[in-house]
Order: sequence, then structure tokens, then C-alpha cells
Amino acid sequence: MSIWFHQPTLKQLNEKAKQTLLEQLEMVFTEVGDDFLVATMPVDHRTVQPAGLLHGGASAALAESLGSYGAYLTVDARKFDCVGIEINANHVRAKTDGVVTGTARPIHLGRATQVWDIRIVDERERLICVSRLTVAVVAKR
Repeated sequence: MSIWFHQPTLKQLNEKAKQTLLEQLEMVFTEVGDDFLVATMPVDHRTVQPAGLLHGGASAALAESLGSYGAYLTVDARKFDCVGIEINANHVRAKTDGVVTGTARPIHLGRATQVWDIRIVDERERLICVSRLTVAVVAKR
């Protein structure tokens, strides 16, 4: 059973990402499941730190983007906003090039808060980063 308030399409998700950080870092939504979202991000000059390793902030940006989009898609956006209130990220493997893929799944979908688990892997499915995002669901004014 799908968790989405409205079933999103990849085209809709990627259109919504235009003119945002997602577009600047070339994050692309690649899959929408019944209870998860997947997006990719290149490891290149935009996403590495001076030593040439994937920047932890870039991984956190991918994680927060996936979790925030996921949260937004589970509520009636005419009535509610979803805002990140806490994120943590454990960087477990270095990455210097190629592409990383993040998958976001909800841990908790409450009336006032949501918690999302985001796992970022490399092309060989090796864990690069694991993150948890807490989102507040607030009524629009």
C-alpha cells in the first residue's frame, strides 16, 4: 500500500527540483516506490571537499532532500508544510568519483512529526552514508 497522499511521478519530482539546490548538485529522482524515494547525485567538482572526497555536506544535502520530499508527499500540501528540524549523518566510506544513490524510507509518519531513514550507497551498493531526518508537519497559516 502506498504512503503517498498523491502518487508522484518522476517527471513531477524532477520538475519541482528545478531552480533549487537539487538542480545545482545534479540530484535526480530515479525511482518512486510505494514507501520509498530514490535519487542519484554525481561525485564531482561540485560535491567534493578540497581533498577530493565526497563532502559530508553534499551527502547530508542529498539525504535531507530525499527525506523532505518524502515527507511533503505524504501530506495534503494545501493544508500542511513539512520542515526539517534535525538531521544526522554518519559517513562510513569515502567516495572520490562516480555517482551515489540515496534511498529514503519512513521510520515514523506521525501527525506532527516524521522520521526518515536515508541510506546512500555507491555503484557497488557499498554504504557511503546513513542518515536520519526528523521533519515537523505544521499547518499552513
